[in-house]
Amino acid sequence: MSTHHLGGAAAVLAAALALATATNGLTAYAAGPSDTTGKQTTAMRSGGGAGQCGDDPDGWERDGLCLNAANNRKVDAYLARVRAGEPSISRDVRAAADLSQAELVGFDHRLKSPDSLKRKVATDLKEHPERNTDDILARLSDAVRYTLQWPDGDYVTGVTIASEVLSARGSDTTKWSNTWGRAKGYKGLNTGWRAPVSRQLFEVQFHTPASKFAQEETHKLYEEQRLPSTRPERKKELQGQQDAIFAAVPVPDGARTLAPPATRLAPAA
Repeated sequence: MSTHHLGGAAAVLAAALALATATNGLTAYAAGPSDTTGKQTTAMRSGGGAGQCGDDPDGWERDGLCLNAANNRKVDAYLARVRAGEPSISRDVRAAADLSQAELVGFDHRLKSPDSLKRKVATDLKEHPERNTDDILARLSDAVRYTLQWPDGDYVTGVTIASEVLSARGSDTTKWSNTWGRAKGYKGLNTGWRAPVSRQLFEVQFHTPASKFAQEETHKLYEEQRLPSTRPERKKELQGQQDAIFAAVPVPDGARTLAPPATRLAPAA
């Protein structure tokens, strides 16, 4: 999203980004030789639910993370189910966007890429060795994801209508994460849903132009922050940069108190 379309809010955000860059620096920590050899590499390549992946030709490996062949096949099968369930979900989300007069942002990227999904599963397995791939996949809520956006003045009404439409069409709410009232960090409304027929979980984010702009500006910082190879001091620095950008996002009137539709909240799994 260009600053040309965002007016004054984007200018403030751009200034915040420049300040964060000048204060903390956006250059990633340069790893020394000890970071790419020996013990640390061994720890990073654990995962897949079965310790070291080795040189499994049917496995998956990126950025020091890996999945063994069995878990790689499970993720591929899950992706096939996601693709099968997506068309009916997209119809409902389009209807919600139309009736609430929302802009449906990034619709072409509604499906998480195979590499992104596998990276997420491998990271979860590494950080939580007690979990298995089946459990992780059953709880994934953003393999199918959408973003609806309204100007600040239409935001609260738009979110209310869109969420009611999704509920009326049979989707159950599984998550309602309203962070508009946060003192620091991400601002927006991220929601999770379960589709009525496929039972596929999907995510809908509700944004203003300024909050979406901030999300996009902080994305690379967030991606670096969550890598297992990123050191604690660098993670703290990255969080500070993100906080500075989101602090400049205006909060629409009434956004802090937005609540899910008046139907039951379904369990995530």
